[in-house]
Amino acid sequence: MSALSIRSAVPADLETLTRLEAEGFPAEERAGRDRLEGRLRTYPDHFWLLEREGQVLAMLNGMATDERDLRDEMYRDPRLHRAEGGWQMIFSLVTAADHRCRGYAGRLLRAAILDARQKGRKGLVLTCKEELTHYYAAFGFCNEGVSSSSHGGARWYQMRLTFCDHSIS
Repeated sequence: MSALSIRSAVPADLETLTRLEAEGFPAEERAGRDRLEGRLRTYPDHFWLLEREGQVLAMLNGMATDERDLRDEMYRDPRLHRAEGGWQMIFSLVTAADHRCRGYAGRLLRAAILDARQKGRKGLVLTCKEELTHYYAAFGFCNEGVSSSSHGGARWYQMRLTFCDHSIS
């Protein structure tokens, strides 16, 4: 079996990213093609793709900001991205349906955490459903309770991983 690799996204990945997002989220929660295209155009280096032999098996994406909390507007407006922002927001982490339960999402999450640390960020923030809070806690994220986000009409919990070498602000 060939090796797995992680890379940033390029415009040619748009259809694959759209398909993955559709596999991972219900229609009201997922980013559609236009939204992904805007993100990809604005911050392609904030997409982490895990692939084998050119096939993308999983993706993680989000923007950087100086805001502490993930707001619904961030999902919709890529112009809110700040390349030097203190917090890496995570919008989606999804593995292709036929490649799940192999640790691929964890690999991407660890890559994003390492990248945020290397870039001197304060940490990472995401929202997830209650049943996934334990998953993210295993990576060091702390559950901050129910989020103010109502993205897709769902109930979300905000999770934060703060690097110890940064004060919380």
